[in-house]
Amino acid sequence: MKKILLSTLIVFLGLFASVAQESFYDFVVKDIDGNEYELSQLKGKKVLVVNVASKCGFTPQYEELQELYEQFGGEDFVIIAFPANDFMSQEPGSNAEIKAFCTENYEVTFPMMSKISVKGKEQASLYAWLTQKEQNGQMDAKVKWNFQKFAIDGSGNLIQVYAPSISPMSDEIVAWIKE
Repeated sequence: MKKILLSTLIVFLGLFASVAQESFYDFVVKDIDGNEYELSQLKGKKVLVVNVASKCGFTPQYEELQELYEQFGGEDFVIIAFPANDFMSQEPGSNAEIKAFCTENYEVTFPMMSKISVKGKEQASLYAWLTQKEQNGQMDAKVKWNFQKFAIDGSGNLIQVYAPSISPMSDEIVAWIKE
């Protein structure tokens, strides 16, 4: 009887371990040029993940994101941006067009990723992790619009979600980076 219970417990624990949440650092995404970008290279850094679009009322936030990156980017902080066309077709361009737009208009130097979907049936797996408590272990956070910001701490934990209307240079984001 003890052997049966022990065997059952081992099987149960094995199943539980197999559905354990992925870490932010387990994801590999594509950069804007189509190259693999391992999020594990960001271990120890605070990361601001932002879904972006070129034809949105919040598009001028690119300027503030660049300013934030110039002030704080480096060993302890990085911004990674994911173009998405999920809201009123506000990011219709190709990766090459998006890259040119960001470089020419905002002189963006922070890492830009390939265009993805941040919601719905085609939602990228990273965004499923960012938005579902069952995956990230912290909170549910529906993507409301372009330029929503997800704050990841140096251990890879989702710690805060900032609404699209929150300026990247807001006191709360700057204070979090400086902590």
